[in-house]
Amino acid sequence: MVHTPSGAAAEEQLPAQQRPGRPRDERIDVVVPRVVLEILNEVGYGKLTLEAVSSRAGTSKPALRRRWRSRQHLVVDALAAVIGTTPTPDTGCTHCDLVAGIGTLTQAFTTKVGRRALPALVSDLADDPELESAFLDRFFHPRRDTTAEALRRGIHRGDLPADVDIDLLLDMLASTTYYRVLFGHLPVTATLAEDVVEIVLTGVATERGRRRHRSEHGS
Repeated sequence: MVHTPSGAAAEEQLPAQQRPGRPRDERIDVVVPRVVLEILNEVGYGKLTLEAVSSRAGTSKPALRRRWRSRQHLVVDALAAVIGTTPTPDTGCTHCDLVAGIGTLTQAFTTKVGRRALPALVSDLADDPELESAFLDRFFHPRRDTTAEALRRGIHRGDLPADVDIDLLLDMLASTTYYRVLFGHLPVTATLAEDVVEIVLTGVATERGRRRHRSEHGS
C-alpha cells in the first residue's frame, strides 16, 4: 500500500508556487536586501541574524526562509543588489566601457559592506556547494559575463587582438579589487578602476624592456 502524505506533510512536499496560503509579498524581495546591507554595515557578517533582518524588515523568519535557504544566501542577494549586474555600457570606447564596468565594482566596495561580508562569505563557499552555486549564479557570473561582452565588442572594433584570452583579461581586470577587499592591505580607491584598465590594456614594460626580453628569450 502506497502511503500518501496529507495535511502539513503534503503541503511541505509541494513546490512553493503550488502551496496554499497568502500571495507572495513582493515588498519583502525589495526591502530585505537593503536591510541586510544596513545590518552588515553596522555589525558585520558574523553578527547578522535572521531575527534581526526579519524584525527590521517588518516580516517573519518563516517568510525569510521561504525565500532564502540561509543567512548566507541573504548576503549573496544583498551583494547582487548593491553591486548590481547592470550591463557594462557600450560607449563606443573599449577603454571607457571597461572603466565604467569595473568602476561599479570598486565603487560598491568603497563601502564597509565588502570588507565586512565578502571574506567571510567566500570562506563559507568552500563547505557549501549549494551556496557556492548561488553565489556564482546570482553575483559572480552575471558581472563577469557583462564585462566579457565588453571585451568581445573591443575585439570586433579592432581595439583588442582577436586571439586575446578573454578569461585571463577578466581575471586581471577584477582581481585587484577583490584582492584588496579580501585582504585589506590597501584601500579600494576611487581611481582604481581607471588605473587597472590602463595598466591591463597598455602594459607597464618600456620598449627597451620588451626588446631585452625578446633578445634574451627569442620571442
